[in-house]
Amino acid sequence: MSILMLLRHGESQWNLENRFTGWVDIPLSSKGEQEAREAGEKLKAYKFQKGYTSVLQRAIKTLDIVLEIIKQQNLPVERDQALNERHYGALQGLNKADIGKQYGEQQLKIWRRSYDVPPPKEKTKLNPDGISESLKDTAARTLPYFDSKILPDVVAGKNVIVAAHGNSLRSIVMKLDNLSREQVVELNIPTGVPLLYRYEGSNIVEHRYL
Repeated sequence: MSILMLLRHGESQWNLENRFTGWVDIPLSSKGEQEAREAGEKLKAYKFQKGYTSVLQRAIKTLDIVLEIIKQQNLPVERDQALNERHYGALQGLNKADIGKQYGEQQLKIWRRSYDVPPPKEKTKLNPDGISESLKDTAARTLPYFDSKILPDVVAGKNVIVAAHGNSLRSIVMKLDNLSREQVVELNIPTGVPLLYRYEGSNIVEHRYL
């Protein structure tokens, strides 16, 4: 029996301001730090053998706070860009409500939630390389890392905690829950709420939010 614990970082400053964040390295808000502490309180009963996170500070800080609360600061933690949030292209830094007014709420939802439609790729100050990712693109980098690094630890019997982002985690949950492209459009993973998957060998026998 082993555990995979997925945790979306606490609210970031740009979550608070309703702005597209993507790969911009924005810190947690004060609420986000509190959400991380509350997640830690829920995880006090669990002992982990390995941690994974992205290279963005909002995920790193969330995991640091949790590990301090549960007194497992010495947990081996691997950071990798493969777990980063999806890149929101030209939308990074822009207010979501403003984008909804400019392009319509349906287009906003497509850019935010669809499986294979990326946001605009135009170069901007916050997107100098003209990059943009759909959820499909995000999954193309997140899932190989998950399959080669994280899942083998879990199947080997380790309890693993992964602190990452809304869309990198959506891609993982889409795989674990066998969600269709249509179903994943409605999938939203809340900030700071641990999502537990309990394994027996390679089989999931339970999954729920704590």
